[in-house]
Amino acid sequence: MTLPPTRRVLAHWDGDGVTVYQAFEPRIVRAAVEKGTFGVGFGRDRMTWIKPSFGWMLHRSGYAAKHGQEAVARVRLSHEGFRAILAQSVPTLYDLALFGREADWQDALARSEVRCQWDPDRDLQGRPLARRAIQLGFRGVTVHRYVDEWILSVEDVTELARAVGVAARSGSSLPDVPAETEYPVDAEVARILGYD
Repeated sequence: MTLPPTRRVLAHWDGDGVTVYQAFEPRIVRAAVEKGTFGVGFGRDRMTWIKPSFGWMLHRSGYAAKHGQEAVARVRLSHEGFRAILAQSVPTLYDLALFGREADWQDALARSEVRCQWDPDRDLQGRPLARRAIQLGFRGVTVHRYVDEWILSVEDVTELARAVGVAARSGSSLPDVPAETEYPVDAEVARILGYD
């Protein structure tokens, strides 16, 4: 029996763009919704992390309850931006299949503005899944391009995140959330991301 792959980028996407999630203090998300991209309170000078998996975002933010993560933003990115971020990624952990020597990986990590990390994915109830969820962290020029060029819109989905949390705890019906399917990447990006 062939096991399904565990490393694939899953996201809600369509012809216009792709959805990722970030959690912040409420004032940052409010300002981003008003502006249509990040502004007040958003640190361009630090690493920022995006998550295409809503289930993983809910788990990491405690359903929008953890300190500093009380608001969840649904960010729509252009395909150009998302693919540029994926193509620059260097894994946060050394992978012999990608880098012959650990020193080569450390050099690539130091030079790249983008990190990718595969974490155990979660369903909307917070239960572990057999697959991994990708997180993408980036800094420097990539953050500026994310904010100034690639973001199509920002929506506050904090109430949805909390409603999913209430339903998960009570065992009641979950609210509707956008379906996530495999995002198409070319062979070189699949190799960079460590697809299995």
